[in-house]
Amino acid sequence: MSTWVQGRVVERIDWNDKLFSLKVEAEVQPFVAGQFTKLALEQGGERVQRAYSFVNPPEAEFLEFLAVSVEEGQLSPRLQDLQEGDNLMVCPRPSGFLTLDEVPAGRELWMFATGTAVGPFLSILGSPDCWDRYETYVLVYAVRYERDLAYLEQIKALAAERPERFRFVPVVSREVVDGALQGRIPELLSSGAIQEAAGIPIAPARSQTLICGNPDMIRDTLAVLEGMGLRKNLRRTPGQITMEKYW
Repeated sequence: MSTWVQGRVVERIDWNDKLFSLKVEAEVQPFVAGQFTKLALEQGGERVQRAYSFVNPPEAEFLEFLAVSVEEGQLSPRLQDLQEGDNLMVCPRPSGFLTLDEVPAGRELWMFATGTAVGPFLSILGSPDCWDRYETYVLVYAVRYERDLAYLEQIKALAAERPERFRFVPVVSREVVDGALQGRIPELLSSGAIQEAAGIPIAPARSQTLICGNPDMIRDTLAVLEGMGLRKNLRRTPGQITMEKYW
């Protein structure tokens, strides 16, 4: 298969003035929920490319990507300009190890995301195979403002569909929102507020954790979890913390 294939936008969703999703039709190699690929556009005779996680599960008809337009960015503002029927380039080879086949067994799977890093977790939760692995799944999704909570209705529908097995803990840092915690994930973990909201403790003997997003959040959350006795998950030394930085 060639280095790049042509993709066609079949739908776009605007969550707010900067946050958007693209559904894309493209022939790519099979991927595992939680992985990512690269999107690209030609600009000034050069190919500008960036990595984006699949939001869709592998079984979906179209590929889906969640992105935020950064004013000084070379690619994201141009992706935001794409409309239905427009073309872009897609790398057909998936990458990444934020997948459940890399995670040891446990009772609960905790997923900590900031911003657009919720994408790979939605891909995992949307895959039927996911639900055979753990008793309970907890999605902790942190953003600055309520308007930044993409896919909120989809997440709420999942919580209603699987009330005994799925817990959703939204976190908003810069405003008070009913039903959401206010602050940052590391501090809310340290205080126990996240565990209380989920109704489940975090402990090495029962918990597996996935962390994806802002590098500062990952660093600080890792420190908090290690303070609880959890350790990094490595192939040679399995643990309870699996991470992927989003930039």
